[in-house]
Amino acid sequence: MASVTVQKPIAIVALDYSTTAAALAMVDRLAGRCRFYKVGSELFTTAGPEILTRLREREVDVFLDLKFHDIPTTVAGAVKAAAALGARLTTVHASGGSAMLAAAVAAAGDQRGCGILAVTVLTSLSVADVAAAWGKAPDSIKSTTEVLRLSELAATNHAHWIVCSGHEAAAVRAKFGKELAVLIPGVRTAGSAAQEQARVDTPREAVEAGANYLVVGRAVTGAADPAHAMDQMIAEISSVTG
Repeated sequence: MASVTVQKPIAIVALDYSTTAAALAMVDRLAGRCRFYKVGSELFTTAGPEILTRLREREVDVFLDLKFHDIPTTVAGAVKAAAALGARLTTVHASGGSAMLAAAVAAAGDQRGCGILAVTVLTSLSVADVAAAWGKAPDSIKSTTEVLRLSELAATNHAHWIVCSGHEAAAVRAKFGKELAVLIPGVRTAGSAAQEQARVDTPREAVEAGANYLVVGRAVTGAADPAHAMDQMIAEISSVTG
C-alpha cells in the first residue's frame, strides 16, 4: 500500500452546536486561527447540507463526521454526497466490514479531495463498554488490540486514515508506519474535564503519539475567550513540532 503524506498536525475545531448561527459565530470568532472544522450529527441534522455550503463560503475545510455504518451501496452513496458538498474528510465505522470500507474508499476515489476516516473504537467507550457491546469478558479486551484489529481492516481495504485515541496511536504508528494517518478526537488541555470521553489526550500527548489531526471541542468553544484558547492550543502543538 502507498504511504500517506505526513504533514504537521492540524487542529480541527468541533462545531457541536444545534444551529447554523451559533456554529458560524464560532468560526468567525476563530477567523485567522483555525481553518478546519468538524460538523457532527447534531449540527448536520438541524442545519442540513447548507451548513457545509456556508462553511465553504468562509474558505475553511470541513470534516463531516457522521460515522456512516450501513450496507455498502448506501455508504458509497453517502460518501459521494459528502464529497459533493465539499467535505475534505468523512467518517465510516471500520466495524462495518470489508465490503463497506471498500465501497466507501472507492466512492471517495471518484470524488476529488475527500478522504475516508475509519473509526476504530470510540474514545467515549471504556474497556467494559466494548466488552459488553461485543459480548466478551472484560478481562479479554484490550483497547489497543481492538484498535489494531480494526486498523488492519481499514488498511487492507485501502483507507488511509483512522480515528483512535492517543492511547492507541503509538501502537498504530509502530505497526503501520506511514500507511495510516491518525486523527485523535476528544483532545483536552491539561486539567480540563474529560466530560463523556473515557480516553482523552492533551495536545502534546496527541502530537507525541503521532496524530496527523487533532479534534478539539469545548476546550476551545466552551472557553471564556475561544480565540485565546485556540492560540494556546496552537502554541502547545507548535512546542512539540517546532
